[in-house]
Amino acid sequence: MEMTTVEINVPKDMKPFIATKDTDIELKRNALLLHPYIENNTISHGKAAEFLGMNKLDLIALYGKMGLAYFDMDIDEVEKDVETIKKLRSKTG
Repeated sequence: MEMTTVEINVPKDMKPFIATKDTDIELKRNALLLHPYIENNTISHGKAAEFLGMNKLDLIALYGKMGLAYFDMDIDEVEKDVETIKKLRSKTG
């Protein structure tokens, strides 16, 4: 994967944490930089994974380990979807 340098402004005390050569931390940092764009539907998980040089499922798992859910539905939405699925199944069965 081809890399480039981007200059960002961060508080001075953050520099030692941002300027790391630890590849695991770099991957997590870059994934977190992309996450807001996934949330606002600017890019997909697949596109973000492509940018990061990994597959989509691995990115979803990485976000999960960091506490960022793939699904953003609340329990009421989930229950409504389950009821819809039950109704559709009963019509075809």
